Amino acid sequence: MATYRPGSNALLKSDSILEYVLDTTVYRREHERLRELRLITQNHPKSFMGSSPDQMQFFSVLLKMIGARNAVEVGVFTGYSLLATALALPDDGKVVAIDVSREYYELGRPVIEDAGVAHKVDFRHGDGLAVLDQLLAGGEGKFDFAYADADKEQYRGYHERLVRLLRVGGVVAYDNTLWGGSVAMPRDTPGSSAYDRVVRDYMVGFNAMVAADDRVEACLLPVADGVTLCRRLK
Repeated sequence: MATYRPGSNALLKSDSILEYVLDTTVYRREHERLRELRLITQNHPKSFMGSSPDQMQFFSVLLKMIGARNAVEVGVFTGYSLLATALALPDDGKVVAIDVSREYYELGRPVIEDAGVAHKVDFRHGDGLAVLDQLLAGGEGKFDFAYADADKEQYRGYHERLVRLLRVGGVVAYDNTLWGGSVAMPRDTPGSSAYDRVVRDYMVGFNAMVAADDRVEACLLPVADGVTLCRRLK
């Protein structure tokens, strides 16, 4: 119901709008290796776990606008979003990539190497919260950008850690925060699964929590399946 599926967008009025966006501004300048990994991801049986191309283009521009050099990503899957981040960082930039599955990451690792950005990637195999705690043990305020697209019911835990890991002025992005638009629909909307209802309820609470967090300036964007951006203020 809620995650990205190639060629469709649950939040737009019609899929033709997404096609227009992709054809006009995304695919025309898409890096060859990014395109290769996008297609690998889209052909995977769990392609719904991948990030959308328009969202990745947005992140690429955002990373360059804030001058990001150090990033952290929780939830890697095939590494499509990871490659987009690595390509957007300067040559001496670094991105810590965290995922519980090394198997999925290995699908994209050769493409990341072919893109010439493997030296920017520090893959950490393990639980997101545990690895973030390890990073915090090394000090706070060291990252410019963070992206969370892993266990949705752990977003509150990610937020508490990622805000501390960011420098003041740094940005964290959370994926799937509109959950197919269900956050604005009745809980018992026909067609929703029990899991959808659980995550819908969680996201309603998470979005409210972020909006009330005076440590950040928050913005919820109707991009892909909903992206919540938080800029650290203090």
